[in-house]
Amino acid sequence: MANEGKFIHNALKQVHIDTSCSMVSGFSISGLATYLQLPELDFCIDMGECPLSATSLNHVFLTHAHGDHGRCIMRHHSLRKMMGVERDSVYYMPDFICDAAKNWIRAEAIFEGVPENKFRYPDIIPVSAGELQFLKYRKDLALEAFEVKHSIPAMGGTLYYYKKKLKDEFLSKTPTELIELRKNKVEITREVYEPLVSFMGDCLGESLLDNSRVFQSKVLITECTFLTPEDEDMSIKKGHSHIKDIAKALNEINDCVKCEKIILSHFSMKYSDKMIRDMVNKYIPEKFKDRVEILI
Repeated sequence: MANEGKFIHNALKQVHIDTSCSMVSGFSISGLATYLQLPELDFCIDMGECPLSATSLNHVFLTHAHGDHGRCIMRHHSLRKMMGVERDSVYYMPDFICDAAKNWIRAEAIFEGVPENKFRYPDIIPVSAGELQFLKYRKDLALEAFEVKHSIPAMGGTLYYYKKKLKDEFLSKTPTELIELRKNKVEITREVYEPLVSFMGDCLGESLLDNSRVFQSKVLITECTFLTPEDEDMSIKKGHSHIKDIAKALNEINDCVKCEKIILSHFSMKYSDKMIRDMVNKYIPEKFKDRVEILI
């Protein structure tokens, strides 16, 4: 590509952003590829590419069916087998794309010459909006998906840390008293779900306000495909977010934004590194600038 140096601000080089929940490692440029690894949470969001660093992660969530987000799911599955990973990986995806995904996976296997008697589907778990389910290999983490507005049906999600805490009325009790209460079958604990990471996938900017609870998570990862005033109409046409949408959501949620970090990703490949930084600095409200990071 003659203008590659000018327009592609990061040609598939993995980016790392540290957060209190997990390192976020990955890559995301609109139309090229998106994958986001959360190694401490044993979780990957989308699989538009599959670097070796992804093969250790057991849980993958596919936000939607576009190739730049999902084309390497079977590459991930195959590489793990090649590298001797015994545990089956788990692929969570919106319930409305599961049948089509299975057709695609089978067709890919046939294309590669896999014998019919050797073909096996990977572990695919359909996800419905609003349903809370624990990760297969991390019972301290629960996933809740929600629908977002995109050019095709799509979902985002939130990962919650699950724990049991002593109920307030028993905080002053001694260990002996607590043991006695348990013997008498008194429920002394309550369930707590702490929102760790929310991710929007590909979506119109209004999906942030439609799912405003994502601003309660410690980390929010949201797309920011378009940046310039002349691209506002394009963002609506393509079902993507514009930087002005994100600024609007931050201003409206304001003091209720609890995120420690807000990671912007999925920029259009037509923008340079400098333009991205300049436009984010221009539009993000001053009070949130120290919390916003860009994945480039």
